[in-house]
Amino acid sequence: MYVPFENLPGESRIWIYQSNRKFSDAEMSEIETDLQSFLSEWAAHGTSLESSYLLKYNRFIIIAINQEVQAATGCSIDSSVEFIQGLEKKYDVDLLDKMNVTFKQGDHIAHKTLMDFKKMVKDKSVNENTIVFNNLVNNIEEFNESWEVPAIDSWHSRFF
Repeated sequence: MYVPFENLPGESRIWIYQSNRKFSDAEMSEIETDLQSFLSEWAAHGTSLESSYLLKYNRFIIIAINQEVQAATGCSIDSSVEFIQGLEKKYDVDLLDKMNVTFKQGDHIAHKTLMDFKKMVKDKSVNENTIVFNNLVNNIEEFNESWEVPAIDSWHSRFF
């Protein structure tokens, strides 16, 4: 059951998928339609999941569920991953590779492999104050507080 993102409680579980490239506005519109369709039917053991999504910077897909209503199960999580894999194929993008880093460079959002990011740290192209996207946050509250943070305040700090 799709609900507006802002109606979900802060402890709602989230999954963040980052694209290795920026989506066009037309692609974002299609993805939004596909997400609403998927989420309106998403269920765990026959019970609808109160869920929503957020699209950010034409690059991130955030899916959330209110686990107080119904918790996600292995099968429901698998179906969401299959949905994301379908988007990967449809748009020829990578959304599931967790070995990439996305960060801000001025107004631009950069996407690099972990190895390239480490090299940028070494070369001082990025620093502790570089804004990174911490996709390891687990719920909406953490997302609001700790998703876009200086690298020193996230798991990226180990590279400095």
